[in-house]
Amino acid sequence: MSPKAKTKKKAVTKGNSKLDELCINTIRFLSADAVEKANSGHPGMPMGDAAMAYTLWTKFLNHNPSNPTWDNRDRFVLSAGHGSMLLYSLLHLTGYNLSLNDIKNFRQWGSPTAGHPEYEPKHGIELTTGPLGQGFATGIGMAISEKYLSRKYKKTIDHYIYGITSDGDLMEGVSNEAASIAGHLGLGKIIYLYSDNKISIEGSTDVAFTENVGARFKALGWHIEKVKDGNNVAEISEAIKKGQKEKNKPTLIMVRTHIGYGAPTKHDSASSHGSPLGAEELKGAKENLGWPTDKSFHIPDKALKHFRKAVKAGADAEKKWNKKYSDFKKKNSDLAKEFESLGTPKGYASKLPDLKGEKMATRAASGKVLNAIAPVLPGLMGGSADLAPSNNTELKGLGDFQKDENGRNLHFGVREHAMGSILNGMALSGKFIPYGATFLVFSDFVRPSVRLSALMGLQVVYVFTHDSIGLGEDGPTHQPIEHTASLRAIPNLTVIRPADAAETVAAWDEALKNTTGPTALILSRQGLTPLGGSNDVGRGAYTVRDASNPDIIIIASGSEVGISLEAAEKLSAKGIKAKVVSMPSFELFEKQNDEYKESVLPLNAKNTLAVEAGSTFGWHKYTDSVMGIDRFGASAPGELLMEKFGFTADSIATEAEKIVKG
Repeated sequence: MSPKAKTKKKAVTKGNSKLDELCINTIRFLSADAVEKANSGHPGMPMGDAAMAYTLWTKFLNHNPSNPTWDNRDRFVLSAGHGSMLLYSLLHLTGYNLSLNDIKNFRQWGSPTAGHPEYEPKHGIELTTGPLGQGFATGIGMAISEKYLSRKYKKTIDHYIYGITSDGDLMEGVSNEAASIAGHLGLGKIIYLYSDNKISIEGSTDVAFTENVGARFKALGWHIEKVKDGNNVAEISEAIKKGQKEKNKPTLIMVRTHIGYGAPTKHDSASSHGSPLGAEELKGAKENLGWPTDKSFHIPDKALKHFRKAVKAGADAEKKWNKKYSDFKKKNSDLAKEFESLGTPKGYASKLPDLKGEKMATRAASGKVLNAIAPVLPGLMGGSADLAPSNNTELKGLGDFQKDENGRNLHFGVREHAMGSILNGMALSGKFIPYGATFLVFSDFVRPSVRLSALMGLQVVYVFTHDSIGLGEDGPTHQPIEHTASLRAIPNLTVIRPADAAETVAAWDEALKNTTGPTALILSRQGLTPLGGSNDVGRGAYTVRDASNPDIIIIASGSEVGISLEAAEKLSAKGIKAKVVSMPSFELFEKQNDEYKESVLPLNAKNTLAVEAGSTFGWHKYTDSVMGIDRFGASAPGELLMEKFGFTADSIATEAEKIVKG
């Protein structure tokens, strides 16, 4: 039987009411019409997943379209972000601040209905998705937040994290990392609907994805439900109800869906995945499913009225929760005060340690800062990808977060990518300042999540230690070369590489002040000599050794600042006046006014030299001469490596003298 004949015969799925079917088709064709008008997009998924999305949004999702940021709302994660029109249709139909005109301007300049969902709370878009697997993993962070808050604040927070995920999501490694953590932690408030349509861009998933998904997730500690007919509202409802009963296991509901459902020739076909159906195919789909063919963006009054019940239901739900919270606040005023301050970086300044004059690794200084401020920042929570003793990220005395423990130390295991996504999910809760740590060289594993932190403007702190060849004998596999430069290339990511313990304190201060994007702290393994004097890390670059009419300006970051100061003394003995600038952050320096920039790095300075034990890429914005490393490292003691690669006071002085003498 052809898809066309099949869908004609089954215009209404057995068990669905006529109203159900009307609403489901409204989602399908609102989505398909928007893709057709844009001449760009992914119609197949919204058409195939409309029934399960409708079921979830109208029968289970606890949300308030009039207040999209209500603390206790259920979260909805469209991990398969290419199906963005499914989300936009649901948001418009249920009464969010997303107009029909916004729908008609799908994928157009300035429209909130972007090609893939972009985080925008006022429109009800919970997070940015599109890179497959990221939404799945970010939802795990949301679930960790829910579980911690529920236990700490006596079930004041009590909501679900629902999501729609795809074959592609489950192929990505980040989803497996995150699923493993979710199972280990027993995150029972996760219910993901897996659109098992067996189609990806290259055709049938049989070409690359034949594993037993249910068995895999069961082995990871998940509860599994299966729905044979992805258009059957009753079957989907029953599966969700069973998932809600699972208190200590996340749930994956495997729903057999059909991409491009109803399309005459593109039903169950990869051709409906990433391109408009085309006028004739879309007309045929409408005919098959009993939809008016002479109307675009048609929303039947009866369907809209049903969807818009969400507005009153949401307001009532929030009102009920407000009463619950009010009762909680009366009985637990201190806890309520703490809850309301979560995620707000205030009151920590007086707790920052004074580490001036102390020689230590900047990773050690970072650990001292964390433990000094954690008691007054109850929303500061994080951990490491199995490297906490090396990263110095343990919050001492504050316990671990586990299935049956509610401490503030997270153990991500050797799962850097999932760590980054989970941090994003925690930041999206609005109640945490999350941090995560690993070696700088392994920032490659977490980079996609860092990029999304920056794209969403989330306050996440990344602690990257072992920042150069100075780490020594572990060799080139563990010695970062290009990593700091590559992080600096990410828009809206503030990268800070402090030169001593005091700069590290200031770097953490800047990270806590930065509420509109993530911060990456680049920290040393080896001990660093204190620079002395006051620092001005917040301005990105500042003078640590001045000279009147200097013959050369040496610019450095991190461990190379101290060495550069030694080089300046050697140059002075030869009658060469050297000014030394510490430049911990390109991004912070670029935010300064021209007058300040000119005072630190005059545009007419004849002789300048940048020094950093890493890639020279990026430094040429500030100078033509760079002492860096544009090859991989080697295995040897750190001090010897610094000598062999030319990062000694003598080598820097020699290079500076050459520049001065031309």
